[in-house]
Amino acid sequence: MSTETSPETSGCGTTPKPPVALIAGPTASGKSDCAVRLAQAIETRGKRAVIINADSQQVYADLRILSARPSEDEMAGIEHRLFGTWDGAQACSTADWSGAAKREIAECHEDGAVPILVGGTGLYFRTLLDGIAPVPEIDPDIRAEVRRLYTGEVREYLEQEDPEAAARLNKHDTQRMARALEVVRSTGKTLSEWQKRKTGGIKNDIDLHPLIILPDREWLYTRCDQRFEWMLENGAVQEVDALLKRKLDPTLPVMRAIGVPEIKACIEGGSTKDITSAEGQTATRQYAKRQYTWFRNQPPATWPRMEDINFDIEGIFVSLLRKLD
Repeated sequence: MSTETSPETSGCGTTPKPPVALIAGPTASGKSDCAVRLAQAIETRGKRAVIINADSQQVYADLRILSARPSEDEMAGIEHRLFGTWDGAQACSTADWSGAAKREIAECHEDGAVPILVGGTGLYFRTLLDGIAPVPEIDPDIRAEVRRLYTGEVREYLEQEDPEAAARLNKHDTQRMARALEVVRSTGKTLSEWQKRKTGGIKNDIDLHPLIILPDREWLYTRCDQRFEWMLENGAVQEVDALLKRKLDPTLPVMRAIGVPEIKACIEGGSTKDITSAEGQTATRQYAKRQYTWFRNQPPATWPRMEDINFDIEGIFVSLLRKLD
């Protein structure tokens, strides 16, 4: 990912690149509220702002409560896009989201609006900015063969056929290990080799203004616990029950979203409410921890990291706002 913001040379002069704001961080860190505050600051300067979702769970219409999708009140009159856009029966891949986000950003710029990307899915941001590896379709027979293997077998074969991926991936990350193995077997090239050929990123075409929110971990984990408890008391169980009645493929992302498996166990009689609450809170904290680690280490060091939750949004985005005056 990159933060190049220099103007694009065109003939005898320069053409300023269109602005894009980006607010990222772990779940429950207050990103959505920050995005709204920034949008309001933009609109006080006579410009329109549009908030674009970059969270892999908030894209699904079925998960309004469990994904903590902003309510109408929380949106505060600011236009929000790509929230609840996908039906749970249709998996939204990173490429699907990136394509949709690029279209929304282009439309905002055509209309003179400032897009604000907000979310916690690091891979979404990386793909949008840097592009995607043009990996060919995987041979169905090879995919089926790989998916029949036990986790230990996948790991063993990967160490032989793509040792770089084996060293990089956690031994329990079955999905990514299987993906790496099927790619090398189907294409003859490792996933790393394909990723060096990424295309379609927009980083060189925009004036990016990023912010990463990384609040105190204990404060964040307490927020995670409180929010999951609130979800259970305000419709999350009914939301999952409605999802289960659709009898969707259990491997779909919507069925594996944080909170869904835990509440499913409660609905089906395999768990109590207290256990569901505790397990859901644990899953949420673990998810937040992974996001926290990713955003602390993966984006460029030049991206501002904010630990104090009581920051001045206009002070952080002063460069963007000055360009709008």
